[in-house]
Amino acid sequence: MRRGRMRTLFAAALILLAVFGTAACGLFSTPRAGSPAPPEQQPATSGTAPPSAGIPSPGPPVLAVKIDNVADARPPVGIGAADVIYVEPVEGGYSRLLAIFASHQPPTIGPVRSARETDAVLLPQFGHPTLAYSGAAPELLPLIAAAPVTDASDGHQPAAYSRDESRTAPHNLFLDPAKLPPGAPWPGQNRIVAGPTPGGGTPTDHYEVTFPAATVGFQWSAAEHRWLASMDGAPFASVDGGRLGPPTVVIERVKVRESAIRDAAGNPSPIAETVGSGAVSVLRDGRSFEGTWSRPAPDAAATYTGPSGEPLLPAPGQVWIVLTP
Repeated sequence: MRRGRMRTLFAAALILLAVFGTAACGLFSTPRAGSPAPPEQQPATSGTAPPSAGIPSPGPPVLAVKIDNVADARPPVGIGAADVIYVEPVEGGYSRLLAIFASHQPPTIGPVRSARETDAVLLPQFGHPTLAYSGAAPELLPLIAAAPVTDASDGHQPAAYSRDESRTAPHNLFLDPAKLPPGAPWPGQNRIVAGPTPGGGTPTDHYEVTFPAATVGFQWSAAEHRWLASMDGAPFASVDGGRLGPPTVVIERVKVRESAIRDAAGNPSPIAETVGSGAVSVLRDGRSFEGTWSRPAPDAAATYTGPSGEPLLPAPGQVWIVLTP
């Protein structure tokens, strides 16, 4: 009975989060009704497998990991293997990453930090993923407990986490994903579409998103056919994989509002609202494609369309999604 009440609480909370404003974030699926079914997601190192007729079969189990992204936490470990990386605004004007792993799981991932309210609405589209994080505000814990996730925080799964003493706490917590319970399969209807380069677009060699206390930049490399990532003006590289850079970057313009939750310094925790619709820029193949995102519900993936309603699909490989006002 208690679990049933918690699920009811979670559903009500999601409705409240959604109705305060419109925004979205999600994955490249085609519209749910009256449109072709979404093709399958690509592994970060391989091309696209065409979907079968109808809804594609479910994908691999999904692991979601919250990644610290302040200067003291860099360089990260393992995130080059993620299928999707979200860049979220957090308190103090900084950003934090949510890395989604399905096709591959590296031996070590981190540094791991705390979850946010934004995650509670992002994650239902992945079915019932495992969520790895390190703590959360006490006010947020009931929402996580009621969410459709397997809670795999350091408090619930301590054997999967360890500290790197060569780094400064709290930016030194790392995860062994093999020691976590697996998530549920990625729902077939929400798996990523990859496709050919859309028509049109604007030639673009650099794009930068500015948060109050952080910047995220992308420089197009024609030689490597990907957008080389920078954080705060410096190249962003992982310990195990070198310079990070996805073939596709999505810039979603979302409504960001203040949560009632505050950090230790009194800064409000922002919520990037991720259900609704709005403007989007899809960066791929050295061009920027302007359009609209639409995500009707927390358990749905976003769709991305151009001015004439044509789908804006990513290139095969890793996708970054930046949530920005």
